[in-house]
Amino acid sequence: MPVINRLADLQPEMQGWRRDFHQHPELRFEEARTAAQVAKLLASWGIEVHAGIAKTGVVGVLRNGDSGRSIGLRADMDALPMEEATGLPYASRNPGRMHACGHDGHTAMLLGAARYLAETRNFDGTVHFIFQPGEEGGAGAKVMMDEGLFGRFPCDAVYGLHNDPTLPLGECDIRDDVMMAAADRFHVTVRGAGGHAARPHGGIDPIVVGAQIVTALQTIVARRVDPLESAVISVTQFHSGTAENVIPDEAMLLGTVRTLAPAVQDLVEATMRRVVETTAAAHDAVAEFTYRRGYPPTINHADQARRAARAAETVLGAGRIHRDKPPVMGGEDFAFMLLERPGAYLKLGQAQGAKGAANVHTVQYDFNDDLLPVGASFFATLVEQEMPRG
Repeated sequence: MPVINRLADLQPEMQGWRRDFHQHPELRFEEARTAAQVAKLLASWGIEVHAGIAKTGVVGVLRNGDSGRSIGLRADMDALPMEEATGLPYASRNPGRMHACGHDGHTAMLLGAARYLAETRNFDGTVHFIFQPGEEGGAGAKVMMDEGLFGRFPCDAVYGLHNDPTLPLGECDIRDDVMMAAADRFHVTVRGAGGHAARPHGGIDPIVVGAQIVTALQTIVARRVDPLESAVISVTQFHSGTAENVIPDEAMLLGTVRTLAPAVQDLVEATMRRVVETTAAAHDAVAEFTYRRGYPPTINHADQARRAARAAETVLGAGRIHRDKPPVMGGEDFAFMLLERPGAYLKLGQAQGAKGAANVHTVQYDFNDDLLPVGASFFATLVEQEMPRG
């Protein structure tokens, strides 16, 4: 793999940063230690540092030449509320917190690229290194933008990436359009009439009503969404009752919805509301339905996707860039940045046999450190490609 020689040499140092972040995972908007380490390293390389954006976000600014061009490179920093079970010597020291999505690796890769670019300055323009908090459910990208990210740090284009345990190390996935799904959430409260479990006819059982709603919701994708479109409705929580012999007054259902197209998103939300309310009414119960739109679909701009693919091919070699893999139903808040600026998001494979193959958001996951110089080389190559000297 023709990674940049200097970044190959920096691999042990990047691994040290990454494993330090891994040992000290921090949840969304609590990434104080991580942000401080990032800011310290950037400053030590002569990069201008701006901290405290979206509470714990950091932006490093590196200027060279006078072309007026600019580019944004983004890495996420936050961990997940999970208990690590890898047994690794550098496993999480923070109970109930774990870097189970590889954001520790994304941060280390961008730091490696920043160090290399600060040393070589083989570009003409301004690079904004965006270290973002709160990707895991906090919409940290949007919070940074709401606090003036692109006004303070103008970017002609912005790029982000993610590790992918389903792809072999040395391969890349990038599309010209939709990469990832919209990620929405819903909450249903079913109100019935409680009573003695031996006399169910004397009340309205919200558990039975809730069970009917769960089943009915599954017909929406099967029978209302075009089979050529994509949608997922998952009821992930069902809470009700406190005793075996008591019919409760209420039941709560919570879950998530994933869609790729805005029209499908609208259809699913409207149909879910109707199904929930009418199913409850058919049993003389009342249901309150709340639908919260979260991250929009992650949609690459075609020109920037082609540019990112060209830089990835420079690093990985011909024939290793997948341009037509289907999108996935996971969500990503980099989508907000792509609504405001041209850009692209790609996935870099990290699987080497069993190494790096555990899926993200599992207690066995670990970032593959062999990917560090690859990702850093992609970022650096992209800057040199897009803002060449001379």
